Amino acid sequence: MVPQGTLNRVRCSIVVPNYTTLNITAPYMGRNFATITFEGDFTKLIGTGTGGVPSPEPYVMASISVGILRTQALASSWRTQWETQGAIGAVSIFSDTAAFSEFDLSDCVIQHFDPSAYDGEDPVSRLTIMGIYNINSAMWSLT
Repeated sequence: MVPQGTLNRVRCSIVVPNYTTLNITAPYMGRNFATITFEGDFTKLIGTGTGGVPSPEPYVMASISVGILRTQALASSWRTQWETQGAIGAVSIFSDTAAFSEFDLSDCVIQHFDPSAYDGEDPVSRLTIMGIYNINSAMWSLT
C-alpha cells in the first residue's frame, strides 16, 4: 500500500509579496477556498506531413479565484487596492497539501470581483486574480 497523503483545507493561502496586507489565509475565505486555472496549452503539437513538431509555450495565463469574506476588513483592503492600482505584481497560491508546492505567478492584476447577493445569507464574494505562469524553462537553454 502506498500512503495516500493528507489534505489540510486551512493550509490554502494566497500571498501577495508586494502588498502583504492583501495576503489571504483560510480564516478570510469561504468554504470553497481558492482555485487556480490555466488558460491555453503548455505545449502545442504542430502537425506535419508525417507526424508532429512540439512547440513549447514560454508561459500561460493563469487565474486564481478565491471566495473572500466581505464580512471582514480584508475584502475592503482589496477594494481599496483595485480602486487605486489593479496591477499587484507577483502572487503565490499555496494548495491544501504540503506534497504539492505553490504556484508562483508574475505580472498579476485584479481581474474581477463579484460581491454576490446582499441577502444576508452569503458572506462570500468572488475575487479573480490573473497573472503569468512561466513554463517550459528548458526551452531557454541553447543546448
